[in-house]
Amino acid sequence: MSMSIAEAMAATPRGLIHYADSGEGPAVLSLHGAMGGTDQGMILARVTGADAGRIIAPARPGYPGTPLSSGVTPEAQADLCAALLDHLGLDRVAVIAVSGGGASALMFALRHPGRCRGLVLVSTCAGPQPMPTPGALRLFGLLARWPAFVGWMKGRALRNPDLISSRSIPDPEHQRALRADPVAMPLYRDLRAGMFDRLAERLPGTENDIGVTRRQHFSLAEIGVPTLVVHGTRDPLLPYDRHGAELAHRIPGAELLTVDEGGHAAIFTHRALIAPRVAAFLTAL
Repeated sequence: MSMSIAEAMAATPRGLIHYADSGEGPAVLSLHGAMGGTDQGMILARVTGADAGRIIAPARPGYPGTPLSSGVTPEAQADLCAALLDHLGLDRVAVIAVSGGGASALMFALRHPGRCRGLVLVSTCAGPQPMPTPGALRLFGLLARWPAFVGWMKGRALRNPDLISSRSIPDPEHQRALRADPVAMPLYRDLRAGMFDRLAERLPGTENDIGVTRRQHFSLAEIGVPTLVVHGTRDPLLPYDRHGAELAHRIPGAELLTVDEGGHAAIFTHRALIAPRVAAFLTAL
């Protein structure tokens, strides 16, 4: 895939949406999680092996470039994605989502099944999950008022990749695996440092995603598109039995890739296992 990335705004009947567009071939819609944006959508596609064709990475509502008013609910976000495809002249896409992007991906498959070639759900929720507001989110809200300090934090993350991996991935073995991966570690560093770019614009969407995760139900048995579920057995945010295994059980014909001992960041720590499976799944659609 060409690494040239074009970014643009689309004014759709469903609202404004910022997106990044890269590559050629079969299109994949890449939906980021909390504290995300178009940058994280592109990173998601690359680290999971979903970047063989064209990648469309929108900023979901409440993230940089896309106002929260363009879609507060997963239903509205799914319709906004469909409107983006109209804008781009795309009929059908595969959809890959990580963490908080999963709700919008599920609703896209439910509301626009004719436009969804397949679905890849990575560390996403199957239904309501109690989700306290992280202390870090409150801290980011305060930090966003001091741009110079935010810039210092970003520089610190870039200078000390071992530090950022040890704080967010507690398992020492997983830390070592990530640091030894020549593909995953640079992408993880870029993801963590990138959060400090336009930090204040990432907070409304993150707060909204937390609320969605607390209350959202999905008609999983009605999903009729090929689906691959990827989930770690040690995910502390979205427990495997309640979410990964449940998605695979309730979505008809879904495939399940169980990442033994994997946490919420399994796409980075277990990239060598996950990326080939995702790539093969997408190629077979």
